[in-house]
Amino acid sequence: MLNAKKIEEIAKQVTNAIPPSLKNIANDFEDKTKTVLQRKLSQLNVVTREEFDVQTQVLIKTRTKIAMLETRLAELEASLTKQ
Repeated sequence: MLNAKKIEEIAKQVTNAIPPSLKNIANDFEDKTKTVLQRKLSQLNVVTREEFDVQTQVLIKTRTKIAMLETRLAELEASLTKQ
């Protein structure tokens, strides 16, 4: 679910932005940043791109089916009112 490599890249970018004289503090900061990011991201209610794409396809099929059923219902209602 969470891409650990991406989290590590973000933490590394934050660390690289810190001046060289603060590298020891930066190392601690990097570790804490990773921990906080992982904890916060794990609390988010997110889905993977694959899950999203599958649900999008299900929704398209469902909408198509509903449109067909609505058309069929309209035809049946029309035939009943003619009788």
